Amino acid sequence: MLTSTISTFMASHHKECDEQFARAEQLISENNWDLGVEQWNQFAAELEKHFSREEDILFPEFESKTGMTGGPTQMMRMEHEQMRALVNEANKAANSKDKDQFLALTETLMVTMQQHNMKEEQILYPMTDQSLPNAVEIVERMNQN
Repeated sequence: MLTSTISTFMASHHKECDEQFARAEQLISENNWDLGVEQWNQFAAELEKHFSREEDILFPEFESKTGMTGGPTQMMRMEHEQMRALVNEANKAANSKDKDQFLALTETLMVTMQQHNMKEEQILYPMTDQSLPNAVEIVERMNQN
């Protein structure tokens, strides 16, 4: 079921990503590499989908409507790049079955994601809900992406 606010839709997707992340981390910490790597790959794909929804749809809509191109969306894009780099390094650790390196990277990624998501959920998403009168249409487009 689609929600009518960007905040609700995107926060729900944060939760979904967080759950996939936790499952992958748990499986790998238990040396269940096959299932753990499979779950990690699902998480990484879902995280990239989330970033794409924001970078390709939500942020351009917000920037177009508000004229704010150097503010919160620019910071979120920079943080997305940091998280992509951590995911890439964790992929390498998972593929080489280096559990200690994988868990160290995922710990850093988890803290980064929590801080990032909090900024989006408490600041950016409410700003988009207030600024974008076509939120339902934007949520529908993001859901198709």
